[in-house]
Amino acid sequence: MAAAALAMAGMFVALYLTLYKMGVIGQLTCTVGSCETVNTSEWSTLLGQPVALWGLGFYVATLFVTLLGLADRYADSRALSLLLVAMSGVGVLFSAWLTYLELFVIHAICMWCVISAIIVTLIFIVSVLDLREVSGAADGYDGEEVVV
Repeated sequence: MAAAALAMAGMFVALYLTLYKMGVIGQLTCTVGSCETVNTSEWSTLLGQPVALWGLGFYVATLFVTLLGLADRYADSRALSLLLVAMSGVGVLFSAWLTYLELFVIHAICMWCVISAIIVTLIFIVSVLDLREVSGAADGYDGEEVVV
């Protein structure tokens, strides 16, 4: 459930940045950093689409997978947990790449991008913990210490 809430938060951040990039919002509210510098740089698009739009797609897909995992049928699905770990792991790596670009190429930081990077990192941590729990349950481990 935590991953679903985080995915929803990420969706709102990515939607906000996407709307700015598409010209729907005239100016970004950015109390820390240089959000407009980052979001108007040559690095703010990927394959002809705003990076924020790719992020929005990622968060929507992540929300779908997390909600699917809440269904009784998939509640203990190791495959679904692995998928979420893989998806969020790629998200963390992509966010790390974007943060590198902000720091060392663009020389500006966007607070919304940092918030998104934190959100995807938290999703990754939650998904790894969930995978450990599901894998432990599959192995018959219930978290109780066995005293011999």
